[in-house]
Amino acid sequence: MSNKYMLVIDNILIAMVAIIGLNIVTGFAGLISIGHAAFVGIGAYTVASFSRTLGDSHVILTHAWPLMIVLAGLMGALFGAIVGLPAMRLKHLYLAIATLSFQMIFSWTINFLEFFNQGQTIAISRVFWFTGKLGRKDHYLFWYYVLLVVVVISGFLVRNLLRTRYGRCLSAVRDNDRAADAMGMHPGLTKVYAFGLGGFFAGVAGALHAYVYRGVGFESFTLHHSITYLAMAIVGGLGTLNGSFWGPAAIIALELQVETLAEHAGKILPSDWNLATALKPLSFGLVIVLFLMFEPRGIANWWRIVRSYTKLWPFRY
Repeated sequence: MSNKYMLVIDNILIAMVAIIGLNIVTGFAGLISIGHAAFVGIGAYTVASFSRTLGDSHVILTHAWPLMIVLAGLMGALFGAIVGLPAMRLKHLYLAIATLSFQMIFSWTINFLEFFNQGQTIAISRVFWFTGKLGRKDHYLFWYYVLLVVVVISGFLVRNLLRTRYGRCLSAVRDNDRAADAMGMHPGLTKVYAFGLGGFFAGVAGALHAYVYRGVGFESFTLHHSITYLAMAIVGGLGTLNGSFWGPAAIIALELQVETLAEHAGKILPSDWNLATALKPLSFGLVIVLFLMFEPRGIANWWRIVRSYTKLWPFRY
């Protein structure tokens, strides 16, 4: 498979890790977050900070990269917990504005501080494996296997987390936080934990993004990307682990189809018509509206229906 398509698959897997974190916050805990790309960016810029301080080819970055990925996740968890503190008092629209404010603060910090190269790309060298330094041909394939392992481990951890007392607290707080408080749960701390855990997975996704692209730039962590992540969670299915896998695959596949359509149409229409720029937001918004209207439970509900049908086949009762 060519590097072009391997990069697409890597992007889908990175988004899956990020959406697992967003689903914990928005799907399982019922908290609106419009700044998820900022948490992903924190993970990426954690790796970039070491690159700026120690050099992009330092042994910590190239040999101890698993440790760097975990460290990026912990940084995401720390900032997630900090942002989650207002969630103890805020709800709904006010919480959404608070997370949006964090996205704006992150954008300003990255774009204006010289340490982060004012939003310009910070290079990161290729990593080492047991066989030596990765070559250009093996780069995306290597990270495909790493990402696959991370996605499986993340899904396994979250699946089992939902079966614990904390998982039941998330569902209770989402459904009725006052009732959860009356049952002896602590809704405020549960919300902070949800943001912290969601930030951890986002930070891991950001570090993986930095290593896959061998660089970090602000253009990958804007408000547009936060809305894209939210759309992936909605299309996949909020509050379902399967939705964290279906959503990124569907949205990224849609983007590829729009780009292909625009490329073919560009051969017929005038050259100054940038159809890809126009069609992406249109198709993107249309898909979200259609899912909210006709299938609010997302693609995961289709999967549930198909699985139920196959379990009952050939007998319906």
